[in-house]
Amino acid sequence: LDLFGYFSGIVLALGGVLVGPSAGIWEDLLDIAIYGIVAIALLNLSIWINNKIIFPRFDNYKEIIHDRNVGVGAVQAGNHIAIGLIVYGAISGEGGDVVTAAVFWLLGQLGLILASRIYDWITPFNVQAELEKDNVAVGVAMAGMFIAIGNVVRLGSMGDFVSWSENLATFGQFYVFGIVLLPFMRLATDKLILPGARLTDELVRQEKPNVGAGLLEAFAYIGASFLLGWVV
Repeated sequence: LDLFGYFSGIVLALGGVLVGPSAGIWEDLLDIAIYGIVAIALLNLSIWINNKIIFPRFDNYKEIIHDRNVGVGAVQAGNHIAIGLIVYGAISGEGGDVVTAAVFWLLGQLGLILASRIYDWITPFNVQAELEKDNVAVGVAMAGMFIAIGNVVRLGSMGDFVSWSENLATFGQFYVFGIVLLPFMRLATDKLILPGARLTDELVRQEKPNVGAGLLEAFAYIGASFLLGWVV
């Protein structure tokens, strides 16, 4: 799962270099070489930052390699994909440069950290404690949240760079919408998608956590992020 997410993140990050009109074969190759290296470097830097800040209680790779913790593997995969989406948005479009790419990557990275804190707040259980117990259902749900926020950040930062004021305003609007949607989509999963059961009970209050419920919660977040992009 971790490697799947990592390679998916690289593909998405490189997609930000490849989209858009061609400026000529040689200029395109130069952009791919420069921004491709930048994209991969930002992806790996984000992984290191998130391991230290979002999950400070345990060593992610020890959990995955030695303990074979599938829940942490799912979260890592979602985190990698989210970062790939963030880098995609940061380096896509015309009119920007390495500085604009770095700024929007940093904003997206901070946004991902903030989203993880809000997710901890809206869930009535200790997310990291559940992940340490190899709770795959919780890991899958949190992975969906990461991917959704990464997609919202991509939507807010992708496209041509016009001016700092305009592009930052667009980024902020998308991000605020995405953050506001988090508690509503969790409530919608609880009341509408799983009307005969309580989401928290399915995830953490039974002997074998319901991975299907985690997938439905993840779907709610990711689906909402795409609907936001199509509507706004």
